[in-house]
Amino acid sequence: MKRFLLDTSALLTLRDDEAGAERVAEVLGLAISGKAKCYGCFMTLMEVYYRVWRDEDKGAGQLAYQQCLALPIEWMSNSEALLVKSAEFKAMYPLSIADAWIAACAAEQGAVLLHKDPEFKPLPVLQELLPLKSQKVK
Repeated sequence: MKRFLLDTSALLTLRDDEAGAERVAEVLGLAISGKAKCYGCFMTLMEVYYRVWRDEDKGAGQLAYQQCLALPIEWMSNSEALLVKSAEFKAMYPLSIADAWIAACAAEQGAVLLHKDPEFKPLPVLQELLPLKSQKVK
């Protein structure tokens, strides 16, 4: 069975209906139909909550968090194995703390990391890059 780990950027892509939202919806649909398994990292829940809160308001952040919990995603939390793997990624690659945890979750599950963050590229994890946001020409 195909396994996916949805990064914060993938969930926000779906929420904000950005380029790539249809792919995220397709992967979640595969999970609903039992053809795939979707995972998420506890750090992603925090990132969705605070980013939406910061960009909109607290109520919107709370709603986005609750919507994430309603998705067909198995949410992974801290464990010693994840701590060790995230520390390895953080020590060896220029990642944020949250991205190190997220990548460690993908590695632990042997899941394809679905994202739009170029900083994941050098990591030794399976990856699917969603379309990046278009750059505004100055």
